[in-house]
Amino acid sequence: MDKFLKILFSFLIIISHLSCTVPSKLKPVKKDLDQIIKTGKIIAITGYNPYSYFIYKGQPMGYDYELVKKFADALHLKVDFLIERDINSMFNMLNNGKGDIIAYNLTVTNERTKRVAFSHRLRIERQVLVQRRPKNWRRMKIHNIESKLIRSPLDLEGKTIYIEKGSSYRMRLEHLMDEIGGKINIIEADSSLTTDDLIKMVADGKIKYTVADEDVGRLNQAYYTNIDVKTYISFPQKIAWAVRKNSPKLLDTLNWWIDKSKKEVDFYAIYKKYFTDRQAFRKRIKSEYFSFTGGKISQYDELIKKYAKQLGWDWRLLASLIYQESQFNPKAKSWAGAVGLMQLIPVTAKKYGAKNPYDPKQSLTAGFRYLKRLDKFWSKYIKDKTERTKFVIASYNIGFGHILDARKLAEKYGANPDVWDNNVEKFLLKKSEPKYYNDSVVKNGYCSGIETVDYVRQIFDRYNHYKRFIS
Repeated sequence: MDKFLKILFSFLIIISHLSCTVPSKLKPVKKDLDQIIKTGKIIAITGYNPYSYFIYKGQPMGYDYELVKKFADALHLKVDFLIERDINSMFNMLNNGKGDIIAYNLTVTNERTKRVAFSHRLRIERQVLVQRRPKNWRRMKIHNIESKLIRSPLDLEGKTIYIEKGSSYRMRLEHLMDEIGGKINIIEADSSLTTDDLIKMVADGKIKYTVADEDVGRLNQAYYTNIDVKTYISFPQKIAWAVRKNSPKLLDTLNWWIDKSKKEVDFYAIYKKYFTDRQAFRKRIKSEYFSFTGGKISQYDELIKKYAKQLGWDWRLLASLIYQESQFNPKAKSWAGAVGLMQLIPVTAKKYGAKNPYDPKQSLTAGFRYLKRLDKFWSKYIKDKTERTKFVIASYNIGFGHILDARKLAEKYGANPDVWDNNVEKFLLKKSEPKYYNDSVVKNGYCSGIETVDYVRQIFDRYNHYKRFIS
């Protein structure tokens, strides 16, 4: 009986291992470019690290974030982001239809091409060994430092190397073992740990070695000066994005866009911004307004939280509104004469208690009081709090007169006057047309509406970014 149990136990371990390592045989969801265009948005799966996608001083940023936004703009699509730390899970999410594209730092391998279709390469990288320099390396001569470091892959025999789970680094190290004829102890880290986390662990002395793409390694070296990234362990490899294998139209369009973008200066400027500007990287890493390490949105977070609570808002939504108004600059002044953090006209600022609208606290207090008044006004019409918030924000931008007109037009033409998206916002845009601004139900005349519709959309888009990264 004991022998039978041992055999059964061994069999279950093998089955469990296979279920974790063999790609799912479920057929990928069919959804190509035509279906994506019908939805009006593309869903991008990406990672959260100091160069792909993050928040810095209230602004969503990142190499993959900026590029995928440009790709979506070229197709006149909105873009939603899904964050996933585990690379294998990214492939599953893509094929299960949760996302349309993996916009991330993916190395192209033959094994991965069985699961996804890769785009034309975005760039070429080599993999490097990340190791820690000797403790007193600043006082040592170069040849003495070199003698303490691994410079030949042959010397990796018997060493333990931690790598990001699901990364292409495992396959490369396995091939390297065959090439050197020796054993390397490869440990895949917990899926919550990124390559950047492992690099920090090397710098802190918690592990001895990890592997990174060269540009990522060099970027981190700008902050962790005690690491070395000069030892190559691979030939140049292609870095690309991925789509489902049954999305040929999306792949062709993506490749067209990449080829076109590579002829433009902006494509290389974005790369330089995130991978070669080491000074900017150091500044971000040290900042408390960097979501990856600091977690604050602005220096006014505590005041914003206080007023948001009184409004009944998520404080991150109020922070997004303030960023939209002034980018948290208390000295900001618009062409129309609005000033301060909350960008109030001096007369309005004074009316709501701000004698000096450039003073951050006074500006926030006055802005809060104005928002409170708008919320009270709209509570008579819009009972749903989420919808009412959109009407309040729109009114903060343009005043409630034009919004009331748009509600009346929506009601007259069969739309829902209590819903903003695709209803009242649509008729606010129509107030630029004579047929509508001359309508008998309209009391406030012509209005472009474009700025206000964009204003609401951008605030909520940024708020969604904040929710992903800021607690």
